[in-house]
Amino acid sequence: MNKFYEFFAGGGMVNAGLGDEWECLFANDFSEKKRAAYEANWGNDHFVPGDVGRVQLDQLPTQADLAWASFPCQDLSVAGNGAGLKGERSGTFWAFMKLIQQLREDRRKPRIIALENVYGAITSHAGKDFKAIIAALAAEGYRVGGMVIDAVHFVPQSRPRLFVVAVDEALQIPVALDGAQPTAAWHPRAITQAYGRLSKELRNRWVWWNLPTPKARRLTLEDIIEKEPQGVAWHSSDETWNLRRMMSDVNKKKLIEAQQAGRLRVGAVYRRMRNGQQRAEVRFDGVSGCLRTPSGGSSRQTIMVVNGEDVKSRLLSPREAALLMGLDHDYILPEFYTDAYHLAGDGVAVPVVAHLARHIFEPVLAQNQLQLTELPQDLAEAA
Repeated sequence: MNKFYEFFAGGGMVNAGLGDEWECLFANDFSEKKRAAYEANWGNDHFVPGDVGRVQLDQLPTQADLAWASFPCQDLSVAGNGAGLKGERSGTFWAFMKLIQQLREDRRKPRIIALENVYGAITSHAGKDFKAIIAALAAEGYRVGGMVIDAVHFVPQSRPRLFVVAVDEALQIPVALDGAQPTAAWHPRAITQAYGRLSKELRNRWVWWNLPTPKARRLTLEDIIEKEPQGVAWHSSDETWNLRRMMSDVNKKKLIEAQQAGRLRVGAVYRRMRNGQQRAEVRFDGVSGCLRTPSGGSSRQTIMVVNGEDVKSRLLSPREAALLMGLDHDYILPEFYTDAYHLAGDGVAVPVVAHLARHIFEPVLAQNQLQLTELPQDLAEAA
């Protein structure tokens, strides 16, 4: 069984994505509310709460095949404060890397490292933060490459995220995974430009990860909407009309077309400021906008359910938010709405983790299994 550490674990969505073939040796998060959710679903025998900067080397058992870190995005996000990796939140990346350095010195560094963050991490500080991330991983003896994977390939939510995967340079990467050039599906222009800004030495350590394209997604927003939602109430007719009045002509036209569709339609609504005026923008393409943490009312996604002339609206329910992240119906959510929505909006999409595990992590480990089991223990740990 493959073994992993889960840093910035939240509610354990990486654990959910990796599945039963993986064993979590260690999980950590600063939030007590997320800790409660994690332990409710995955147990408390391996969870170490608190600041990642206070995690001690002896709290990380044996050697992990994978160390996953979805480190905070606030300082790297386009909507953030621009502090980048020097910020209080996103700067916790360096505390994580200090542990990786200590593990290397202890001859048991993780064989694979996976990082997840917002798209803005690629361009933060004119690309200097991304370059610093790649350089830090390379300095610890890893080959590394970045991808942008949108959760919309798997679930009905538009959620493009940066994924950086690094493999111990002592291990072989299957030929099929190491592409000679970028692919349009996973390496948008921002990634290729970021690669171009790297030094020659770092480019020599770069991997153009060659992921297969998943099968066409069938699940739509209509499929996950609860008829009798828990934790939210339907808006009054006045509240729904206020939303409609906030729509521009373009969005009103979308609503009219949904009413004329002859079937139930579900739209995702966001409130945004446009030219100093609050507007309601709706999409009826079967996909929700990106879930966000509910720091303010506008960040909480509203849905509009349309059946002919009948138009209703309400907030997305906690269970619906969890389903949009790929969690199962039996995942135990926090009791309160804000806590549950925050847990989902701040997480990593479960099926994206599963896709990476199936097509990168597990093939790399399988390719090197003989080497890892036959070497003397001290050399195997150093590999």
